Amino acid sequence: MEQIIKNCCEAAIDVLFSTLAADLQIQKTRKEFEGDYTLVTFPLLKLTKLSPEKTGEAIGEWLVKNCSQIKSYNVIKGFLNIELQPAVWLDTLTDIAGNPNYGFANSNGHTVMVEYSSPNTNKPLHLGHIRNNLLGYSVAKILEANGNNVLKVNLVNDRGIHICKSMIAWQRFGGGETPASSGMKGDHLVGKYYVEFDKAYKAQIKELIEGGMSEEQAKREAPIIRAAQEMLVKWEAREEEVYSLWETMNGWVYEGFDKTYKMMGVSFDKIYYESNTYLLGKKLVELGLEKGVFYRRDDGSVWVDLTADGLDEKLLLRADGTSVYMTQDLGTALERYDEYHFDDLTYVVGNEQNYHFQVLKLILKKLGYSWADSIYHLSYGMVELPEGKMKSREGTVVDADDLMEAMVEEARAMSKELGKLDALTEQEQYDISKMIGLGALKYFILKVDPRKTMLFNPAESIDFNGNTAPFIQYTHARIKSLARRAGGVGDLTRVGQVGRKEIELIKLLMEFAGVVREAGAEHSPAVVAQYAYDLAKEYNQYYHDFPILRSDVEESDKKFRLALSLQVALMLGKAMGLLGIEVPERM
Repeated sequence: MEQIIKNCCEAAIDVLFSTLAADLQIQKTRKEFEGDYTLVTFPLLKLTKLSPEKTGEAIGEWLVKNCSQIKSYNVIKGFLNIELQPAVWLDTLTDIAGNPNYGFANSNGHTVMVEYSSPNTNKPLHLGHIRNNLLGYSVAKILEANGNNVLKVNLVNDRGIHICKSMIAWQRFGGGETPASSGMKGDHLVGKYYVEFDKAYKAQIKELIEGGMSEEQAKREAPIIRAAQEMLVKWEAREEEVYSLWETMNGWVYEGFDKTYKMMGVSFDKIYYESNTYLLGKKLVELGLEKGVFYRRDDGSVWVDLTADGLDEKLLLRADGTSVYMTQDLGTALERYDEYHFDDLTYVVGNEQNYHFQVLKLILKKLGYSWADSIYHLSYGMVELPEGKMKSREGTVVDADDLMEAMVEEARAMSKELGKLDALTEQEQYDISKMIGLGALKYFILKVDPRKTMLFNPAESIDFNGNTAPFIQYTHARIKSLARRAGGVGDLTRVGQVGRKEIELIKLLMEFAGVVREAGAEHSPAVVAQYAYDLAKEYNQYYHDFPILRSDVEESDKKFRLALSLQVALMLGKAMGLLGIEVPERM
């Protein structure tokens, strides 16, 4: 639509002033003024040799006479506000309704890999993981809507010192406990022993300090931490007893993760495991040593010196030969490129890892891999609670499973209180409560710009009014209820004039395509969330002001208003779908 206006304005300037204008500033007219689009005349004054007002008057008069799409104009200082003919908006609505894939781009041939989740197998998923998973899954869907071939991948951090901590604690304090014997999900059980390790470690440090040792030395010499370090060396050497225990405990965790992912509504096309990729990383380290990119210190550890690039020196292999996170990330990146030859690789990882990914890209480039420039770090802010930050080692995190179930129960309680579950079966009540509760959680997290730290408040998220998922979901359900009562799908044929409120809705429907493009370029589901809220809010105002099925409404108006309403519902469903949120047929 903006291009049509631009073409008309260019023609006007050419005829009126015998000159060509480049880069015209066309924008949506502000709501307090009459019009659909606004031409900013100030940049044209050198061409027109007129005042801003006279320039606008001249162009506006020409447009009304010569462009059939233009109905009227008004000039406010240096701004020419242009109003389109109602028929233009009706044609736009018909085009949108006739294209089931409106807003979604055709395939562009690009392959984009999105990594998210990346859990450690020493603890269950928590609120921070929820933001990571929801962001990753939504961004993947948005990139796909922009025409990309998207691969959703997960890298499970299933090896390293943190895993050995849980294993040592289970050996010493577990007494053979299993998920079956304890009744706990496997990831919760392993997480329990990660906390037990920390308790024992702190107790040993305290005892050593009381015995005269310095705090720094006590942290190194505590028997339980030394045992965990020795276990890591044995694991990398594939010592049978250690490796077998590792496989057993990780198996418990994977089963627990699968249940959490299913409840959360996220999925992956492929799962990578650090226990496989770190070996390739070690080969890359050897390659880097041969090329002189890396160097070995006297203690046997391997480093890369990035000081010339404004960074510092980075450890790649410890003195005992064990690898670090950077080692396996190098290996994983190479394995993925060799397998898929992606055009872009997006890592969804918290902003505390900004430096890590800066180093990762730089090392890969130094090793000669030009595709390192295609790596993008979607750096998101942490999720905080009113009482402060979460700490896994101390067991003070908000467990993902507990939070999701609590959201479902809260949604059920609130829905019952508002009478929205009346006449539904028990299963239907649970399904609706789950849709509302998880929708509230997802929307509350995704509506915030990913780069910002956010404060999570469950009570605010589940409100049926305001900028929340339940408000949008209820708007969708309301429209579906209208359709059931009307027993039809409506008719977009309009006998009379289309009103300004209807035009505002059509404008919002049309803007969906631009919203999808912007969200993809920004890697920001928040753009889609804001759109969904704006559309639902505008529709509810329309619904309040213009009766749809009332007996005194003309039949043609009923059919048009119902058809317009159903287009709103369809667009709400598309937008919320990009956020991984379901919308109900009834509430």
